[in-house]
Amino acid sequence: MPIVPLTPVESSQLEAYGYDPESQTLAVRFKGKGDRPGSLYHYQNFTPDDWAAFQAAESKGSHFIRTIKPAVDRWPYTRINEN
Repeated sequence: MPIVPLTPVESSQLEAYGYDPESQTLAVRFKGKGDRPGSLYHYQNFTPDDWAAFQAAESKGSHFIRTIKPAVDRWPYTRINEN
């Protein structure tokens, strides 16, 4: 798995996100509970055009929920174990 630098985001759903164009990986860290960090997921096959659409979205959380989350066949994901 690539190491993808994350950028914090103001969102009710997401804590941070990042993109690695070489591996076409979208990384998303969800909001955690309390002071615990949320889970980190990598989404595969995320093209530069997909990234541009995500970047252009007014609400990253809404775009994720409406467009990316339901498209498991298009963007398979892996939960990253950080321990």
